[in-house]
Amino acid sequence: MSSTETKERLAINGGPKAVTKEPGDMFTWPIVTKEDEDAVLEVLRRGAMSHTDVTLKLEEEIADWMGMKYALGHCNGTSALLGAMWACGVGVGSEVIAPSLTFWATTLQALSLGATVNFAECLEDTICIDPADIEHRINENTKAIIPVHYCGYPAEMDEIMAIAEKHNIKVIEDVSHAQGGLYKGRMTGTIGHVGAFSMMSGKSLACGEAGMLVTNDREIYERAVAFGFYERTGEKTEWNKASGQITIPELKKFSGLPMGGYKYRLNQTASAMCRVQLKYYPERIKEIQKAMNRFWDLLEGTPGVKAHRPPAESGSTMAGWYASKGLYRPEELGGLPVEKYCRAVQAEGVDVATPGANFPLHLHPLFHEADIYGHGKPTVIANAKRDVRQGPGSLPVTESIPQRCFSIPWFKHDRPEIIAEYAAAFRKVAEHADELL
Repeated sequence: MSSTETKERLAINGGPKAVTKEPGDMFTWPIVTKEDEDAVLEVLRRGAMSHTDVTLKLEEEIADWMGMKYALGHCNGTSALLGAMWACGVGVGSEVIAPSLTFWATTLQALSLGATVNFAECLEDTICIDPADIEHRINENTKAIIPVHYCGYPAEMDEIMAIAEKHNIKVIEDVSHAQGGLYKGRMTGTIGHVGAFSMMSGKSLACGEAGMLVTNDREIYERAVAFGFYERTGEKTEWNKASGQITIPELKKFSGLPMGGYKYRLNQTASAMCRVQLKYYPERIKEIQKAMNRFWDLLEGTPGVKAHRPPAESGSTMAGWYASKGLYRPEELGGLPVEKYCRAVQAEGVDVATPGANFPLHLHPLFHEADIYGHGKPTVIANAKRDVRQGPGSLPVTESIPQRCFSIPWFKHDRPEIIAEYAAAFRKVAEHADELL
């Protein structure tokens, strides 16, 4: 066999790997500097982990960055989303509409409020909720729509907000994948009635276990405070500057105790780190966007592989490209399954090339069978006015997505030579798919 033939063979079949360069810190995240360390140590050394002074400053900075009136720090994104649900009136007998293709924390908390979830279809190219599949699911029990900017791709918020306004229901944006992203020039999380997101250590805005709720609606803000922040509900004192935030009479009379029985206070070591991370975040995501767009530009026109990103002229961006995906079209590669495609890309030196996305929640047994609170029947229908459980075949596009997408490298720096090798790995396998059939 000639050297030319060997060079062009797939690595999985004995050819040389496409990726040969050491990545260095290309994938290191979060970027932690002495400034982060000093900020966290300052909190530790004065024993202020459970205080609120640093968190209050963080909330002001998040609100200012996003152009919002109110921000409320939570211990994680899951609690921020639960607080947002309750603040929007989700309770016993309620329904929320959300995509099935998302992490469980977008929706599962609804069951704790006595509500249930009516899962909607997603769009094949954005992998976000399909606005056309929302309106027919709305009824008198529907309290909120929860769009997710999945893997950083902004959901179709204009259409979603129009539907919500028509039916007078709330929109809770799950921004856990898209902090700092833009939808037609507007920052994700600022378009719905309330936004909520995670800032755990793996997210693009990463500062440990932390979450944030943002809104321009004073009633939603005060309800979220009343639900899980007992320290902030009483009269303001010299030692507790965070108090005195409740003005709504029907909430104020319960001051001093959290109405949900939850304690959502954010540990200030995370608050301190997040203040530093936020300072550099806009410039860091610009670098990530340059790198990730370079990767996809190099793959333009590759059969079977399509970029998961908004059109350049849309005014929308992918924020920090969290959990970045590629779209897979097996029909362009002779029906090659995504699992085989990814194994071959891995052999080229791309360890992170894995098939699929989140497991569709509407198919999980927990949303069908689990009796979580001892109702004697599945919790998902225990308080429901109707049975909205959805079985296989009910959301065909969503159910097909695990076979039609794959994970790609998450570059943190725009280094053309390294990015070119990774792009070459994906292209090489696509162009030699016949070797795998």
